[in-house]
Amino acid sequence: MKYPFNEFTNLDLAPEYTEALHADGLTRVELPHGEPAWLVTRHAEARLVLGDRRFSRALAHERDAPRVFDRVPAGIVSMDPPQLTAIRSVAAKAFTARRVEGLRPHVRQLVNQLIDEMRQKDDPDLVTDFALPIPVSVICELLGVPVEDQEQFRAWNDALMSTDSAREIQDLAQYIGGLIGQRVQHPKDDLLSSFAESGLPPQQLVLLCIAILVAGYEATSAQIPNFLITLLDHPVQFARLVEDPSLVDNAVEELLRFVPLASSAMFAHYAMEDVQVGDHLVREGDPVLVSIGAANHDGTRFGKPGHLDVCRDAQGHLAFGYGLHHCVGSALGRLELQEALRGLVTRAPSLRLAGDVQWKTHTFFRGPLSVPVSF
Repeated sequence: MKYPFNEFTNLDLAPEYTEALHADGLTRVELPHGEPAWLVTRHAEARLVLGDRRFSRALAHERDAPRVFDRVPAGIVSMDPPQLTAIRSVAAKAFTARRVEGLRPHVRQLVNQLIDEMRQKDDPDLVTDFALPIPVSVICELLGVPVEDQEQFRAWNDALMSTDSAREIQDLAQYIGGLIGQRVQHPKDDLLSSFAESGLPPQQLVLLCIAILVAGYEATSAQIPNFLITLLDHPVQFARLVEDPSLVDNAVEELLRFVPLASSAMFAHYAMEDVQVGDHLVREGDPVLVSIGAANHDGTRFGKPGHLDVCRDAQGHLAFGYGLHHCVGSALGRLELQEALRGLVTRAPSLRLAGDVQWKTHTFFRGPLSVPVSF
């Protein structure tokens, strides 16, 4: 079966995923680049592959890995233990709940400011005027990026998940490496200083920072407008949040489950020995792809998975991954999404689309390029 399935011009889960969810065993797929692979779509099997150390992501760099785009994703997303374990340990110690929660007043104030500014504009756009400024401001605050560098930093971030961003990633890595070097000499009260004190090699710290940027910038800036578009398509659910904003945190979890963010399964997991995955025996050396979006729509785990319910208990969704590669920036992403959605339902309950949505194409994360809105 030809892969990927999802389209870029909407947020639907492609019908081929539903077919795969109900098929026996795993689905054999062929991608534009690399060798064929097995596709995992069911929740329990996805958790197994994502969390089992008998599967390796690092081997993808030694093989003609199945991939949608020409390059294989690098950084900590394609590492195995023990290298991965050491980097994640540093992130866990520096990326504490206290540090992340301490950003909430900053995020809330920024959200309110951006909504006020959008109201004053003739043609406000939810992406450029709201969704993009939130994560870039938070990331700069968290990492301690100087104000004078933030515009360039944003330009690098905008290109980070492009399919043709090798030069931008190299420039960004060089810049972050320079900041880390400065923190070694002159520590500050920011995340980069915590990383600099960890003892990890600078190159690994740079990879960690880039992973945080992907989670805390690219994904969040896509999901903020994705969530609003989805809620406007489900006016009863949007009205529930307007009437009872205490549901916002729960709604974020349900929207994370409901919206298939990734354009496709991105990372090949190579079996290092024969592994039983559900009813299918994956042979040693076989690559396996995991569809998070499909797993979050598995009817055996979430009843009526195609129904959005902001009151649903969506705990257990895999939007931030699972196991060895659970997103290191998940707490930050949750906070940003919570405050953005809370601001919209409490301070802009009449917000509506005011034109056609323009969608990004050829990126890992699906989302709009432009969302014209009105109040």
